[in-house]
Amino acid sequence: MSAAALAAPPATPKLPPLREQAALQQEWLRLRLERHLPALMRKHNVQMWLVICREYNEDPVFFSLVSPTMLAARRRTIYVFYDRGPDKGVERLALGGGSNGGLYTVYRDPDAGDREIYGESQWITLKKLVAERNPTTIAVNISQTHAFSDGLSAGEREKLEAALGPELQRRLFRAENLALEYIELRLPEMMPTYRQMMEVVHHLIARAFSNEVITPGKTTNQDVVWWLRQRVAEQGLGTWFHPSVRVQREAMAGVNVLSEEEPVIIQRGDVLHTDFGITALRLNTDTQHMGYVLKRGETKPPAGIQKALEATNRMQDLLLERMRPGRTGNQVLTDSLRAMRQAKINGTIYTHPIGDHGHGAGPLIGLWDRQNGVPGRGDVPLLANTWFSIELSARVPIPEWGGKELWVAQEEDAELGEDGRMRWILKRQTDYHLVK
Repeated sequence: MSAAALAAPPATPKLPPLREQAALQQEWLRLRLERHLPALMRKHNVQMWLVICREYNEDPVFFSLVSPTMLAARRRTIYVFYDRGPDKGVERLALGGGSNGGLYTVYRDPDAGDREIYGESQWITLKKLVAERNPTTIAVNISQTHAFSDGLSAGEREKLEAALGPELQRRLFRAENLALEYIELRLPEMMPTYRQMMEVVHHLIARAFSNEVITPGKTTNQDVVWWLRQRVAEQGLGTWFHPSVRVQREAMAGVNVLSEEEPVIIQRGDVLHTDFGITALRLNTDTQHMGYVLKRGETKPPAGIQKALEATNRMQDLLLERMRPGRTGNQVLTDSLRAMRQAKINGTIYTHPIGDHGHGAGPLIGLWDRQNGVPGRGDVPLLANTWFSIELSARVPIPEWGGKELWVAQEEDAELGEDGRMRWILKRQTDYHLVK
């Protein structure tokens, strides 16, 4: 084998081909509709749930309810979920949008003849369907707190209310936690694929923060950013945000501006930070790692810089110990910040759910600018079988920098399991990526 081949970096792990991905997604959809949806409707006292949206103005829950080959609502799609009780289960009806591989029954009014299913006739058909089933409660997606539960547009709401008429209209109510929790809950069957995605992320960051990509004194942070974007595209993946690479160095330490958008040439002794996430199979990751560019003669970062990373590891421990089902995001935040201050760490916590969306449905545990709690979105209780991006940062004085502060931020995806305990989906960073 040639020296060049020996020096080549290992290949980035690959996800299955698209056709296999679609089969996985279809099975996840079936399990969510059969396993999660009936339990959530009964938990929130919903006998009928209406999800109504139009092409290019889809409800946030729409893509969690449809097959992977369904890429838009196509004119108008109306999904009706009707709970017939524990014995008969939840009826799933589609007025427009197709059967999604047999998971929905396409509803046609038998008295309508050849009348089109789109346009005004949809509302006539919906009125008949609802009247026939005569539900006591009809949930719609309207919320002033959670975007995930606010998918019924103003125009569609007006059409719906006019179609139902006064008697049925009085049964409409906002079951905002139904859509929120349906999107939030994860399936154990998703975990192997999600762990593969995390392996891809970790591998790409390790390559980006190495001499394969960075030549000190020549490469800019923006070169690294676009290297990541290119690799994502070549892997057939997507991303839900543009990655960033920030540079800190002794000469600029303590300045509250960290390079991100403007090109900065990476030098020896620099501390690097990246925020990077990928999208695949309608799942999303979110990861922040730190790197260090070795000075001549160094084999590892200075002790003070390594201890700064250890401070954020300690914050991770304190946070995960306090994340338990039933506690609200604000309760977890308050308790964790108190423990952090007792440990004499100057840090900030801004952890969020992740899954079908990058900044996912569920309880927020702080925002970077809201360390006293997040009204509404932080008052939601944590649920078992959910995923979180454990996102936080610390500012640590570095003795080798004359006491100037280094900002260290970490983000790693973790699961709150069925047993009520937090665990890393892959692993967390405990040592810097090194550029020689």
